[in-house]
Amino acid sequence: MDFNFSEEQKSLQQLAREILLKEVTPERLEAIESATEWFDRPLWSTLAQAGLIGLAIPEGLGGMGYGILEICLLLQEIGRAVAPVPALPTLVLGALPIAEFGTDEQKRAWLPSVTSGDTILTGALLDEESSDLTTPATQARQERNGWRLNGCKSHVPAAHLASRILVPATTTDGAGIFLVDPQAKGVTLIRHETSTGEPLFTLNLYDVALQAEDLLGDDSTCGGDAAAWIYDRALVALCATHVGVAQNALEITSAYVSQRIQFGVPIGTFQAVQHRAADGYVDVEAMRWVTWRAAWKLSQGLPATREAMVAKFWCAEGGSRIVNSAQHLHGGIGVDLDYPVHRYFLWSKALEISLGSASPQLARLGRDMARTGPQEFS
Repeated sequence: MDFNFSEEQKSLQQLAREILLKEVTPERLEAIESATEWFDRPLWSTLAQAGLIGLAIPEGLGGMGYGILEICLLLQEIGRAVAPVPALPTLVLGALPIAEFGTDEQKRAWLPSVTSGDTILTGALLDEESSDLTTPATQARQERNGWRLNGCKSHVPAAHLASRILVPATTTDGAGIFLVDPQAKGVTLIRHETSTGEPLFTLNLYDVALQAEDLLGDDSTCGGDAAAWIYDRALVALCATHVGVAQNALEITSAYVSQRIQFGVPIGTFQAVQHRAADGYVDVEAMRWVTWRAAWKLSQGLPATREAMVAKFWCAEGGSRIVNSAQHLHGGIGVDLDYPVHRYFLWSKALEISLGSASPQLARLGRDMARTGPQEFS
């Protein structure tokens, strides 16, 4: 593979960085964190006006026609800025699956308004009673004019903002993914506060009536495979965000230890401090390598399930080490809420456990290798 980004990709990343540096100020973050919505609407509008929300939406529907690689570049910059916007839920859990699996009518109904920033989407991958993505415990029963859904999903992001939630459910023919209106009768959202301030939701579905056109792609047989497809991309998207968080945490720390004077010299001249910073640099580079390898394979349409698991394992492990070192090297100021580094610690811990932390990913990888054997490196 080629780790060099194209000039177009570099331009997109630079545009995102410039917008985020300008818009995401400490004062704005504090105001959003004190509110209940956890959503920087002006920033979202600016990103949409710049075309960045429509990165992976087909050009015929108002987007730029790119893919997961470009989304990951955007998410890395969002991670660097710890910007409170629902980019990952909308683009990866919502828009990408609709663009890939949706009917023409579904694409026209949802994707142009995502591009304009008017519609937010999300997905509910994690089932309360089943850890197998291909066979959700949530059930969909077909009726004459549509479907009835029953089940419970957990850790759903941006559900309070979303116009539709993509919900995998088992059918008599296999599985399907359904576009559920969170305001529909029978849908209950239970809000859970997290340490970052981002709310996550438990989604309860009790005899929720859906129309036939709410079935993604009009296919009730291959939803399990589609859910696995989404999960791989969600893992890699989380990793790209984590790379941005870890990288900026390390940069903030590097600047601090080069300026903090102790015993008449910067503490960055102390050998122990240098070792911890160097270890952090190695971890960031490892996180970056495994993330972009997985993202590149996905962008080429190649199988990348193992690469996604490896990336999530390394980002969970490396990201944790980096932000812990950042806190320790800052000393007391690291826990001062008026100083920015605490946000990177909280974001990193949230990303570490999202969709499975290091140990579950390693166990999943081991089971896959035991079942199918080692694969040749490609």
